[in-house]
Amino acid sequence: MTSPPNSSTRSTPARGPSARGPSARSAQAPAWPRPGATALFRGMLSLIFLVAGTGHVLNTGHIVGRLLEAQYGFLATAIAPARPLVLLAGAALLVGGLGLLLGFRTRWAAGLLILVVLPITITIQIGRPTLGPLFKNVAIMGALLFFATHGAGPYSADAFFSGRHESP
Repeated sequence: MTSPPNSSTRSTPARGPSARGPSARSAQAPAWPRPGATALFRGMLSLIFLVAGTGHVLNTGHIVGRLLEAQYGFLATAIAPARPLVLLAGAALLVGGLGLLLGFRTRWAAGLLILVVLPITITIQIGRPTLGPLFKNVAIMGALLFFATHGAGPYSADAFFSGRHESP
């Protein structure tokens, strides 16, 4: 008795943009099967940076204290004094978070945020008694890597200014 063919053995004619081959597909904008979910993902991810950036700017003393008490905080303070580093990180978190929220220069915003989160993770999160915050930052960097490589998606300032703001 033979089993029905599965999707990998069935031969169906190719339809849509992929029917033109991989080179035609790579020349197009990335496919966004769930553009609304991607925009929601981008917006929700941006909130952590907007809140953290605001905290760095408005509560600088507390963040400086955390940096100075961290096991590997000396790695950061060897580069510059703690207060200017915290204020610079806060400004970068706000700029990157706003760019991510609006979908404006999203790849650059995500790249900037990776450059901020990575040293924060090394200096503050490594060496703590619990691993939760460390792996939270690893997950956040994974999400940022998604937007750094794929861009913002259709519902964004990037799409609007590039003329791709029609409905998907």
